[in-house]
Amino acid sequence: MAIQGVEQTIVRDPALFYWILFPITIVMILTGILRHYATVLMNSPPKPPATLAESRERLALQRGVNLRANACAVLSKEAFEMRKNYLVSAFRDGAFLKDPSRRGEPPANPMSDPAGMEAMMGMLKGNMLTMISQTLIMSWINAFFAGFVILKLPFPLTIRFKSMLQSGVMTRDLDVRWVSSLSWYFLNLFGLQSVFGFILGSNNAANQMAQQMASMNPAAAVNPFQPGQDPDKLYLSEAENLEVMEHFCILDGIEERVLNKLMSQVKL
Repeated sequence: MAIQGVEQTIVRDPALFYWILFPITIVMILTGILRHYATVLMNSPPKPPATLAESRERLALQRGVNLRANACAVLSKEAFEMRKNYLVSAFRDGAFLKDPSRRGEPPANPMSDPAGMEAMMGMLKGNMLTMISQTLIMSWINAFFAGFVILKLPFPLTIRFKSMLQSGVMTRDLDVRWVSSLSWYFLNLFGLQSVFGFILGSNNAANQMAQQMASMNPAAAVNPFQPGQDPDKLYLSEAENLEVMEHFCILDGIEERVLNKLMSQVKL
């Protein structure tokens, strides 16, 4: 039984560190690289807008988002108010819609839309690749490395981490810093994202966490409107966001800040 304040040691074969930890890590890295290239091969490139009106409809929403996120920090108050009033008025009047005559009608059924079917197929392909790779790796670890304790973390942890770090070998008296082979898989699942970013670039399909949180539609970067969404409702929502936004500029008070900095340097 573990005693408070006493270092707990476990007699284990040092070869477990090399024959379990390294193989699991290398296999997960190779699986992530294969999943990235498989996703790239299976995903079809997004279709560009067919007409000028459709392109304007797609880019108009991004103009409002960019104004809220970036432009107001470098624009003067007059320039910001002019752009904000123009976009709010255009969003509410439906000036950017490719077919203003159909304003107010319910959106088309995505099941009958070829673009919607293509987006759902892309989502299905991404989920299938993720499920297959995770199932194979977990089955492999459970078959060959179940029940092994492979390393001990060099920093203290609370008891709440016990269920996460000792999956498969949970005992009441084992120090929480010991890590099982199955838990090492989950740690790599969250911790290898920087490795994938270094090998494959920041925009890679091996990042499972970002892939699940972000949109699975490969055309999302080109077309911000998902199948079944009403562009007019998104425009009205963006108009409300712009209306309540207050102007600020990074150049406000720049003269006083520069003078104060110079005065502080002179005093030094």
